[in-house]
Amino acid sequence: MNKKVRFFQSVNFKIALAFILILIISIEIIGAYFIRGLENKTVESFTTGMNRQAASLAGTLGSELSKGDGKDSEEADASIQRIIDTNKSGDIIEIRVVDEKGIVRATTNVSDRSARGKKNDYRDIDDLAVKSEMAIDDATGNRVYINVQPIQSPTGDTIIGAVYIKSDIEKQYLEIQNTALIFVTASIIAAAISIVVAVLVSRSITQPIGEMREQARRIARGDYSRKVAVHGKDELGQLAETFNQLGDRIEETQEAMEAERNRLDSVLSHMTDGVVATDRRGKVITINEMAINLLNVTSEEAVGHSILELLDIEEDYTLRKLLENPDEMLISRQAQDGSELILRTDFSMIRRESGFISGLVAVMHDVTEQEKTEQERREFVSNVSHELRTPLTSMRSYIEALSEGAWEDPEIAPNFLKVTLDETDRMIRMINDLLNLSRMDNGKNSMQLEYINFNELVNFVLDRFDMMMNSQDQKKKYTIRREFTKRELWVEVDTDKMMQVIDNIMNNAIKYSPDGGTITVRLMETHNNIALSIQDQGLGIPKKDLQKVFDRFYRVDKARARKQGGTGLGLAISKEVIKAHGGSIWAESKEGRGSTFFITLPYEPYEGDWWE
Repeated sequence: MNKKVRFFQSVNFKIALAFILILIISIEIIGAYFIRGLENKTVESFTTGMNRQAASLAGTLGSELSKGDGKDSEEADASIQRIIDTNKSGDIIEIRVVDEKGIVRATTNVSDRSARGKKNDYRDIDDLAVKSEMAIDDATGNRVYINVQPIQSPTGDTIIGAVYIKSDIEKQYLEIQNTALIFVTASIIAAAISIVVAVLVSRSITQPIGEMREQARRIARGDYSRKVAVHGKDELGQLAETFNQLGDRIEETQEAMEAERNRLDSVLSHMTDGVVATDRRGKVITINEMAINLLNVTSEEAVGHSILELLDIEEDYTLRKLLENPDEMLISRQAQDGSELILRTDFSMIRRESGFISGLVAVMHDVTEQEKTEQERREFVSNVSHELRTPLTSMRSYIEALSEGAWEDPEIAPNFLKVTLDETDRMIRMINDLLNLSRMDNGKNSMQLEYINFNELVNFVLDRFDMMMNSQDQKKKYTIRREFTKRELWVEVDTDKMMQVIDNIMNNAIKYSPDGGTITVRLMETHNNIALSIQDQGLGIPKKDLQKVFDRFYRVDKARARKQGGTGLGLAISKEVIKAHGGSIWAESKEGRGSTFFITLPYEPYEGDWWE
């Protein structure tokens, strides 16, 4: 997300601010030391000069102040006045001379000349001791420097007075303030210039960073077409070059990963097995199209959900159990058409090089047909065993009876022999039917195809059944009704096998039809097909058995079919024969209302000159 950064939050501002703060702090520290040193030096120089001037003036005034009274005293006062007037400079506010009696002998304060000859009223010189101190002038409020220097006699053995000097030190502080003001002004100007320089310098640093940020955003969007401009050979220039190299490497890696992902997606999409991959928490992260179809879910319903819920095994398994013992399992699911699917699922852990388990992969294979075939094989073996055991048991019983002397009975022996022969014939027929089915399954049963008039073929078979009904041995009476198209239908079929199919269906119709019932045989032409249907008026086939009547050894009424000598393989053979001809066979029925068997075969109408 390209979120705009405010100026006060930008690196540009931070660099400039840091630069300026460092400069200002440095200037302030330097200025503080400089101003403090200047102040100390100025004050010290001023006070030293004043002390030196006071000492010098005290030595000069010693000889004048030591003169006697009277006329000499007046001359001395005049001389002292001249001396102090001469020594008064611009920095000195007042000079006052006091003798040892505390009498003011001279003063430079014009407004206080009346104080000469009077008692001194300045407490600073009452004790005639050396004194130097800072004070505040009561009249102006300015700072002044008070200097008191005792005046000694010419011989230097006694103190005959003191000189009081009050100097204006405020001027020195004003000069220091002016200097400080100049320094502050220069600092402000320098700071302003530094701000401009800092912004330019920080911009020169942040501009390449900003370009690299934009390049990073473009790389994140998958745009590798642009490069970061290299502005120099410094560290930022080297960083820009490295960033460009990084972009190239990322582009190459991205292309390699994309190609690998496309290959993986292609492999997963075209796999006949379903593949589901999860993260370490068991949440689905990848599922291919085959797995979606097998599990009858959508991608949105699978991704992000637990694999245990997806496979509906959360009641029997936990993720930890799958990780610890990832064996294969059979999972039953319902397909989109409502049929049952059996999925063999193999689990495998996804491990990193460090051994850390980062996920789980489940590979699902549809083994419904294999399981169905295996189940059919088991049922077939069971049915064959049962079908052969029944006649063999019956034959053994009759043979044992014959061996025990029943053969001598002229009434019983023929019946026993007849049953034994019938059972033997039934086993032979069953074995022949099994051999025919085996040859058909292996594709070794060759077809003797020829073009025939299908109308005449069906009529020929039905005529035989009409003759059988008219024979004296036939106990059940029935009527065959024919509803044929007027058009001759010429098809390429194996005549013997097709007659066998019609025989099987007709025999079943006669067996399960009531005495005196009607069997309706219809032959018609549809689009690119001919359709033969045989309808009886029997008890019908239950709906649950309707899809199984073409299975081997399957009987709706087992006892009745076995009693009538059926092998249970007729419809299975018929299905294989019709399938070999490229046609279809199926049944429709309602219990109590009879059954109808349909046969369709490919058909192409011929023109009149087709035989020429």
